[in-house]
Amino acid sequence: MRSASLCDPQCFKLRAAFVVSTAPQSLAVNSVRMALISIEDLAGLDDEQVDDEIPDSTEPMDEEEQERMYAHWQAVGRTHHVSVPREMRGPIEEMTRRNQSSEREPVPSVTVSRHEKLGEVLYEERVYPPGKWACVSKADMLYEQSISNAFMKLMRFICKENSTGRYLGMSVPIVNEITMAEDGTNFMKDVLTAYYLPAEFQARPPEPSDPDIRIIQRDAIRVIARVFYGTTTEETISRQISILWELLGSSEDVLRDRYMVAVYENPGVPQRRNEIWFIRRGS
Repeated sequence: MRSASLCDPQCFKLRAAFVVSTAPQSLAVNSVRMALISIEDLAGLDDEQVDDEIPDSTEPMDEEEQERMYAHWQAVGRTHHVSVPREMRGPIEEMTRRNQSSEREPVPSVTVSRHEKLGEVLYEERVYPPGKWACVSKADMLYEQSISNAFMKLMRFICKENSTGRYLGMSVPIVNEITMAEDGTNFMKDVLTAYYLPAEFQARPPEPSDPDIRIIQRDAIRVIARVFYGTTTEETISRQISILWELLGSSEDVLRDRYMVAVYENPGVPQRRNEIWFIRRGS
């Protein structure tokens, strides 16, 4: 296992993000609402259809339910121009059955300060302590393809394709790291998708069966986080980056060549919760 600032030069190159906002409030561990993460977006599928497709049960699915759920994921995959292989049926069933279970947990963080206007939180500063993450790097033609294919690998790792042979449990958010091209407006093809190992496995991380997955120790990071809702495409993320820069103004303390997108919600949730993260230099 290697040590890196987040995921080394090819994995999470995370540093800190900081902005002077309102006076720091007393430190408190940030609790986030936990939810199943799968392929992020469902453009082209209406929410009512999705809600009907996803059963809320801890009981194993029968063959008909499993096929129906696999067909649903195939439809989701098509919206991202990816193919969902049949070997994903087991992980899909596992994560769907555990959608309401207590095995999901938030990535630990401490809220340092919050910037508000007229009672609305515009952005906040958080510190994420050191921890171990499972990382996959993909460089497909589209951003949506990269995050979808990377997360399918992480799903299989979470759902028993690891040295323990156990379901590891879900943590949120799933984090996608974006590197900007030299023009400062377009994304580089390589996208990193990362899953924080639940507390039970932080001391002794299970080994992935897939050689594309790396377990990395990351240092503490400090980010500026702004919530947004809906789909996460290159277009919508670029818009959120622009909005947050407008709010911050000029700042030399914040990276301009790397951003992160934190994803919290099940794709069946209307107006899904996401965050854009800016990263502070030098941490």
